[in-house]
Amino acid sequence: MGKIIKIDGGVTAPKGFKAAFTAAGIKYKDRNDMAMIFSETPCECAGTFTKNRVKAACVKWDKEINVSGRKVHAVVINSGIANACTGEEGLAACKKTAEAVEKTLKVPADSVAVASTGVIGMQLPVEKLERGVEEMSKGLTDDLSGGTGASKAIMTTDTVNKEIAVRFTLGDKEAVIGGMSKGSGMIHPDMCTMLAFLTTDAAIDKALMQKAVSEVVDDSFNMITVDGDTSTNDTFMLLSNALAGNEKICAENEDYETFKEALSYVCVFLAKRMAGDGEGATKLFEASVVNAKSKADAKLLSRSVVGSNLSKAAIFGCDANFGRFLCAMGYSGADFDEGDVELCFVGGGEELKVFDHGVPLDFDEEKAVRIMKNEHVTVYINMNEGSASATAWGCDLTYDYVKINADYRT
Repeated sequence: MGKIIKIDGGVTAPKGFKAAFTAAGIKYKDRNDMAMIFSETPCECAGTFTKNRVKAACVKWDKEINVSGRKVHAVVINSGIANACTGEEGLAACKKTAEAVEKTLKVPADSVAVASTGVIGMQLPVEKLERGVEEMSKGLTDDLSGGTGASKAIMTTDTVNKEIAVRFTLGDKEAVIGGMSKGSGMIHPDMCTMLAFLTTDAAIDKALMQKAVSEVVDDSFNMITVDGDTSTNDTFMLLSNALAGNEKICAENEDYETFKEALSYVCVFLAKRMAGDGEGATKLFEASVVNAKSKADAKLLSRSVVGSNLSKAAIFGCDANFGRFLCAMGYSGADFDEGDVELCFVGGGEELKVFDHGVPLDFDEEKAVRIMKNEHVTVYINMNEGSASATAWGCDLTYDYVKINADYRT
């Protein structure tokens, strides 16, 4: 299997992709709030979307593109207003945005995906979107700075932008996957609350690309949680323009596995960045479950631990109250015997076991506090009942989370 090499950049790192961004004044008055990704060469598209029954207009628009199998030339994203719970007017805004791209870049409107993030229940100012598209169409660039600017323009309560690119080899050709995402609040498994857009120049069959996306998302973005709220707007899209020149991947062969490994690297990186940047968060909180009876049980256990408000509060307070983590495991729905469980805290290169086969251990409280003060804290759980494992990511629960969300709209 080929080596995966992290390189500089994001969505403009693969051949043939350009990006742009602008300040359209949709909600924010002092920052860029629109972004565009563009490929002159039409792209195959694979995606996954929110499982919330209340879906934003843009999600409905993009799902239709994905299911139809149409090629995609562009994605236009705005931040500030979510275009969710907006009825027919919201769908019309999607159409008008796509038509603005058709007018300026001469590509079919039905090859333009759209995405929004921000406040639910407000209508988008279409005129500002159209002006934003016009400005961005003039500013498209394949420079890495274009991708970075786009990744910053889609932020809402995020404190840092999230982007990555990797290089890998398919046959005798080099290929690249680049990506950007946003998400800080309303993050929960079942397609967590986020926007994520990935680009690749690798040539791959659409059905195989969709298979890889669905499987990788399930072990990355669907394994993070910040606050237990699944958004109306979750959108993940991967675009492939096939400009790497590799022999098209049409079977689950070695090249497919290499592609999937690279895709997983990008998605796990972005997912962890999102979890660690949860609203008000000070720490990335990881739960690593090993030797469980099944993969399903391992996922249930790890998700339950990072999703527990009591566990998250303990991580924030540097309180090694392991009973909270065991309690969360107990109501997860997984089948296990607490008498088989070992639980450790890991961080800053140190490890401390606090529970062993059903028995609490005497442990050094000062060492526990030292470990839990790290920016990345792991609860390592050995089930001793099988060979399956899973990892979930979240963040601590802080005072600032309440402050941020108490006045998000106003």
